[in-house]
Amino acid sequence: METGEIRINTLMAAMTALLSVEVFMGLIAPENPSERLAMLGAGRMMETGTLLYIVRHWGQGLGSIGLSASKTGEGIRKGLIWSLVFGITALGCGFVLYSFGMNPLSLVASGMPINTKEVWLLLLVGGVIGPVTEEVFFRGICYGFFRKWGIAAALILTTAVFTAAHSHGSGIPITQAIGGIVFAVAYELEQNLLVPVIIHVTGNLAIFGASLYA
Repeated sequence: METGEIRINTLMAAMTALLSVEVFMGLIAPENPSERLAMLGAGRMMETGTLLYIVRHWGQGLGSIGLSASKTGEGIRKGLIWSLVFGITALGCGFVLYSFGMNPLSLVASGMPINTKEVWLLLLVGGVIGPVTEEVFFRGICYGFFRKWGIAAALILTTAVFTAAHSHGSGIPITQAIGGIVFAVAYELEQNLLVPVIIHVTGNLAIFGASLYA
C-alpha cells in the first residue's frame, strides 16, 4: 500500500478527539430536531478538521491517509466511476430481490423527517458532511492502522468497527456492512481517500432519496 502506515499514537489521538466531541455534543444536544441536526453538522466538521490536523501535524502527513492535492481530480473522477458501478450493481440486486417478491427499498429505507428544512439538513449532514468525517477516520486512519496486519485484517476489522458504529439494535446493519467493504476495497485499490468519500456520499444521498420515495 502506497499510503503510509498509521501509528498507534495517531489512532489514539484521533479516537480521543472524536470521543470528546461526541460526548460534548451529547451533553448540549438541543430538543429541536433542526437545531440538533445543525449542531451535528457543526460537530462533524469540527471532527474532520481535528482529524486532519492530527494526521498532518502529529502523524505522517495527509498523504499517509490518501489525501494529496495533486490527486484531487483523479480521486473525484474515480470515485464517480466507482459510484456508478456500485449503483448499477445495487439496482441489479434490487431487481433480483423484487422478482422474488421482496421489496428492496425496505432494506435501505430509513426514517425521514417531514419538515422540509430538516430534510435538507439531513441531506447535507448525513449525506455529505458525515460521510467525509467517517471516511477520514474509518478508512484513512483505522484502515491505515490495521493495514500493517495485512489487507484481509484491515478490511475485516475496519468493516466490523464501521458496522458496529452504525448498529442501533440487535440486528446487523447489512447496508453499512456492504458499504464498509466497498469503501475499504476502493481505498486499497485506488490509494486515494477521495474515492471512498465520493462513493459514501453518493450512496448516502441515494439511500435518503429512496427513503423519501418510499
